[in-house]
Amino acid sequence: MELSNVDTILENRGAEPFDIIEVLQDLQGLHGYLPEELLCRVSESFAVPLIEVFRLASFYRAFSLKPRGRHLVTVCLGTACHVRGAPRMLDEVVAQLDVEPGETTEDRAFTLETVNCLGACALGPIVVIDGEYHGDMSPGKLRALLGAVRDGDQAVVASV
Repeated sequence: MELSNVDTILENRGAEPFDIIEVLQDLQGLHGYLPEELLCRVSESFAVPLIEVFRLASFYRAFSLKPRGRHLVTVCLGTACHVRGAPRMLDEVVAQLDVEPGETTEDRAFTLETVNCLGACALGPIVVIDGEYHGDMSPGKLRALLGAVRDGDQAVVASV
């Protein structure tokens, strides 16, 4: 793991404990996740116990302690999405990608996550891929969307 970039991030941020979250965001942006080695480095740099850094990294959903795929697929399972068919959407993603929620495909192309609510209930069921919301989803639309993302077809992704 290249640590010179880590040192640069640590040097360019403040040294107060409240700066830790920003450092973790920068490090995750650089590496895609927060391996233990980076958490230890942050702990040393800020002179705080490792458990405190781990607590922050594991509390916020934005952080990942495991490598994620290039594409993040999030299925909303909130009440409004649930009654509109979200469980079918989740089943479709699981079948298409052969992963369970919280897992990453073997080729590290996709990571599947679920959330309890995305706050866009009128558009449910909702699937978010790489931060882009796709509402009123159906299994067929979802198959096409996942195929387009897999194939890199941005025109199809934008239209679904």
